[in-house]
Amino acid sequence: MSRAPDRLRKPADSERLFSPSAVVASCVGFVLIGALQSLYGPAIPALRKDFGLSPSGAGLGLSAHFIGGVVGVLAFDRIQGRVGNRMLLGTSYSFMAVGSLTFALAPNWPLALLAALVTGFGFGGIDYGLNQLFAIGFGRRSPAMLNILNAHFGIGAIAGPAVIGLLGADHYPAVFAGFAVLAASLLFSLRGVRDREAPPVDAAAGITEGTTTAARPGPSRTRRTGPLLGAFVLLYVFHVGVEAGVGGWEPTHLETVGYGTAVAASATSVYWLMMTVGRFLVAPLTLRWSEPAIIIVSCAGMTVCLLLAVVPGLAPYAYAGVGLFIAPIFPTGLPWLNRAVPAARRGGALVIAASMVGGVAAGPALGKAIELSGVRAVPVVLGVLAAICLVTTWWLARVTRGGGEVLVAASALASSPAPDLPPETGPRPEAVAGERDL
Repeated sequence: MSRAPDRLRKPADSERLFSPSAVVASCVGFVLIGALQSLYGPAIPALRKDFGLSPSGAGLGLSAHFIGGVVGVLAFDRIQGRVGNRMLLGTSYSFMAVGSLTFALAPNWPLALLAALVTGFGFGGIDYGLNQLFAIGFGRRSPAMLNILNAHFGIGAIAGPAVIGLLGADHYPAVFAGFAVLAASLLFSLRGVRDREAPPVDAAAGITEGTTTAARPGPSRTRRTGPLLGAFVLLYVFHVGVEAGVGGWEPTHLETVGYGTAVAASATSVYWLMMTVGRFLVAPLTLRWSEPAIIIVSCAGMTVCLLLAVVPGLAPYAYAGVGLFIAPIFPTGLPWLNRAVPAARRGGALVIAASMVGGVAAGPALGKAIELSGVRAVPVVLGVLAAICLVTTWWLARVTRGGGEVLVAASALASSPAPDLPPETGPRPEAVAGERDL
């Protein structure tokens, strides 16, 4: 009685984590969290006027949002197995709705900061919850679906400031209130989310949790969990540092090397746009290329582009290239993490929280480095971080048995949609990753 392993089997409708309508609603949810995160900056002039704040005081709104996000990721990860997926997502949307509406109506700055913290708490739950569920809910399509999901975050990040610009900063309460209504409306989409996922499968070994461990081949993975998880955290912290560093310092660098303010601002907008476009473009590639191959190419590409940004005439185009190459790293790395570190049940929450901390810490850390080396060194400083990401990814690929063959494997997958596995040996983890199906 032979049957295909679960990892190669198409699940029945009852096993799917998301209905089609829930997938659409999840993408809308990511537009929402992208927009909410991006609203605080454009609203600063009005916040300063309404509450009599200094620039640094007004900037605390975004800081409170991120602090709430980190706490939300870690807290919801702790309770997910107890409360179920619908409760996790529903509670997160509720926090976002209440926090956003309170921020819009707050009569004083302390209450507004508390509201930003509450909004961020819900933000963290949605960011963690949907990323984690998409990472395990679509089989071999998970990397593609994660890239599409996170591309919608970029759409929101672009749309949020555009709405503020269209209505005027003084109308930020109406914008926050509108997004609160949208968050509340997404509660009705949760019927299409399966409350409990199936027992996780160790994709490298093809073993469902609960199977006897005597059948597991090779050395114990438990001993490798710490170094592997640490490497993934390093990759996420540093690549988000590069992402935030380019977004924050590109305008200043371009103006320093001779570009006008309008050109510098437009080039930075193009950088964020390319990051969004890149995630849509890479989605079909994830069905043919392994996750390690995609991330190695991404890290190499952003490193080269940052080095090219040293040349003033190439800088605006090079920064756009950075946005294109950095785009797939965050969403594509999560399925790889789940497969490579199966013993770290909370690995996804840790790297998502670490990426948020990296985004917050990047500003002052890079500011100090650039203060010492000069603004013209911005692409060099960021290039060093990108090179560390490349080395870390290459090491991860080797340790998880991708090694030097990862790019060759990617090329083979690209030329043949259904490669045959060697009959004598079991599939390598990267080969399995290319064959998972819904």
